Amino acid sequence: MIGIEGGRPLRGTVRAAGAKNAALPAVMASLLTTEPVVLENVPHLLDVDAAVALAQAVGKEVTWQDSVILLRGGDELAPEAPAELVQRMRASFLALGPILARTGESRMPLPGGCAIGPRPVDLHLVGLRQLGATFDVRGGMVHAHAPRLRGTTVYLDYPSVGATEQLLLAGALAHGTTTVVNPAREPEVVDLGWLLSAMGAEVTWHEDRVTVWGQRTLGGATHRVIPDRIEAGTYLLAGAITRGEVTVEGARPDHLDALLAKLSEAGARVETNGDRITVGVEGRPEAVNVQTLPYPGFPTDLQPPLIAFLATARGRSTARETVFASRFNYVGALAQMGAQVQVSGDTVLTDGVETLHGAEVEATDIRAGAALILAALAADERTAIRGEMHIARGYADLPAKLRGLGAEVWATG
Repeated sequence: MIGIEGGRPLRGTVRAAGAKNAALPAVMASLLTTEPVVLENVPHLLDVDAAVALAQAVGKEVTWQDSVILLRGGDELAPEAPAELVQRMRASFLALGPILARTGESRMPLPGGCAIGPRPVDLHLVGLRQLGATFDVRGGMVHAHAPRLRGTTVYLDYPSVGATEQLLLAGALAHGTTTVVNPAREPEVVDLGWLLSAMGAEVTWHEDRVTVWGQRTLGGATHRVIPDRIEAGTYLLAGAITRGEVTVEGARPDHLDALLAKLSEAGARVETNGDRITVGVEGRPEAVNVQTLPYPGFPTDLQPPLIAFLATARGRSTARETVFASRFNYVGALAQMGAQVQVSGDTVLTDGVETLHGAEVEATDIRAGAALILAALAADERTAIRGEMHIARGYADLPAKLRGLGAEVWATG
């Protein structure tokens, strides 16, 4: 359980960690080679722990020191990943393509992860099938076979992050070139492309497509994971909701254009200088409307924290969720804290109140947990948040970082 005594303006500087959503596919990319892959700026998170454990379970040797991971070996990969790891964290399903490309077969349970509505892997399987894979899905298991994947052009009906990453990973060892039309363009996907290029599979981006040149074998590489734009945005919102001023250093301001625009629209002072972003708020912010979209649109992972911030804004805010269905699990908990929020279809309506109140609430997923922490920081009483394991999946050293900004935060149990 996480306890927070709210009502303290947060001030100071915090450093952005490496991006979880870039580190996870990077670990899976190491399965494509027997040569050493060194990943720098890796965050210490439960989800990364699970990805590393999966890599070890299928045959990789892993050394993790501070924020650097060395993955090597794996001359003979096991074709089946442990069910408990894949079902714990959906990014583990990205191991399907690399293992299939290396061994000609792969057995993978259907993935788990956050409870934020259906997130099917159909696009992964449709794309891999076009590369020559065959599938037998039964009993919650995916059985895949392919003597040698062959590059082709794959059109995605939706720019899915996971499907784009899966096809880049598999295409890196396919015969010929693989082109994904209508790919996801999130910074984390582009970061995976840089790693694959460093390993020998050239990845090039064009206006509406991305192409990977497959190789018979790939080499090793040293790669620095990009900063976590979602973590950075969460800390900026923490400063904003408490009417303080927070600077995030080691960030990529260009990855947060949508959030910074909405904060400016709400009346916040936003400054960028190199890898530093500063956000300050005085008085109540103004209501804004937002719609989540694939990058470069507003990120779905920042929708819950933004709504927490807007819970004390002046006027009515609306947020339409177009990426993940049912991503409003946190709304009931915010209402317990005094927020005037209601869900109408794919939209959450927020009528700002002057003050939030402490309560005992529960986080149901990573970003719901972030929203509740932000609300607790602004509340006029003590808040207890259960489900802290969800938060630990996405935020490294969160209590310590918040204390460094002046928050009164503690962990119990």
